[in-house]
Formats: sequence, C-alpha cells, structure tokens
Amino acid sequence: MAVIRSAGLVLYRERGGGTEVLIGHMGGPLWAHKDEQAWSFPKGQYDDGETPEAAARREFEEELGLAPPEGPWRPLGEERQPNGKLVTLWALAADLDPGLVVPGLFRMEWPPRSGRIQEFPEIDRVAWVDLPTARRLLVKGQIVFLDKLAELTAGGAGRP
Repeated sequence: MAVIRSAGLVLYRERGGGTEVLIGHMGGPLWAHKDEQAWSFPKGQYDDGETPEAAARREFEEELGLAPPEGPWRPLGEERQPNGKLVTLWALAADLDPGLVVPGLFRMEWPPRSGRIQEFPEIDRVAWVDLPTARRLLVKGQIVFLDKLAELTAGGAGRP
C-alpha cells in the first residue's frame, strides 16, 4: 500500500511580542460543530508526479484562493500523522488578510447514503492565532509543527 503524502505552508508573523500562525477551520458537515482539533494548516495530498514544494504552493492556492506570499520558505520537516499520512510543511514569515481568502470547494455525498452530492468549502474560516491557541485548535498530528516553528523563530528569524 502506498504512503499518502501531504504538503503545506505555515504562515507566521510576530505580533505583540509573540508568534501567530494562520490556520483554517476544516469545512464541510463533518467539522461544522467542532472547534478544538478541527483546524489545520493549508496543505493537501500529492503523488509521485509532483514535488512537495509544488504541492504546498498548489494546495495553498486551492484552499485559500490566493497565491502564497513572497519570501523564503523554511523547512519544518516531515512528520507521520496518527492516520499514517506523511505531512511535510514549510514556514513562511508573512502577513495575509484573512478577509481576502476565497476557499476552494470539494464535493461529497451528503447526507450519507442519500445519493445527493453537495459542495462545501475546503475551509470555512481562517484566523491568525497565537501558538497556545493553535495548540488547542489544530488537529493533533499538526501540533508537532508548532514546536518546530517555535524553535525556528526563537532566534527572531523572519519577521514580516
């Protein structure tokens, strides 16, 4: 069985003496009434025909409807998620107005076994949050990237 791989981008900025990250609440009916552990960094799956960097850029654009901001991408590494998926993320010091986000859509059968296909936003809201808040909101497997980002930014690297 092939390993599922996913890649994405963590936007971060320094505000009020601390680091904030841009996260998105997962869209669709399965996440509608959840808040804690229902947010994610913009990321998505890719296959062998695409580089992780290209996938991260594509997924950022698909999920947020915007090109990633300019600037150097700093690797946060690859981590295996509880579901077995391998996720690779990069950090980018940048600012982005969440009001500009136009989320992409996905289709799924809803309600289950109804035969009715509906469209839902990939993410239904986006927010800048501090690291302690992100730790509470992010899906469990992505929290490790907050620790990696904290290490990366400890020296004051990359202030937007």
